[in-house]
Amino acid sequence: MNITLLVRFVAVAEELHFPRAAQGLGISLSALYSSIAKLEDEVGSPLFVRNSARTQLTEAGVLFLATAREEIAAAPPVEKPVSPAGGKAKASKGKGRAPAVKGQPKPFKKRQGR
Repeated sequence: MNITLLVRFVAVAEELHFPRAAQGLGISLSALYSSIAKLEDEVGSPLFVRNSARTQLTEAGVLFLATAREEIAAAPPVEKPVSPAGGKAKASKGKGRAPAVKGQPKPFKKRQGR
């Protein structure tokens, strides 16, 4: 099972509120819903009961919560790759000519009539 899915499941199980869990994880609500749906497909049973009033864990969800916490604790810490500072260098687009030759026509070009 994917550790990311387990982390998202534990966050929702602790909050029992999908929007707050998504905000705490720093992801969109739709991404959270789809990851929980994917996890429920892998487990084979629903983990949450979603009502308009509140969200609750099912019995399978309560049992799976302990397993998920154990797997997260046993997993090695994931380090995010460090990207170098700054952005991609961009080539100049040739805006204008050097000050020494401004006002002179470009060599081998005909001047455009006005």
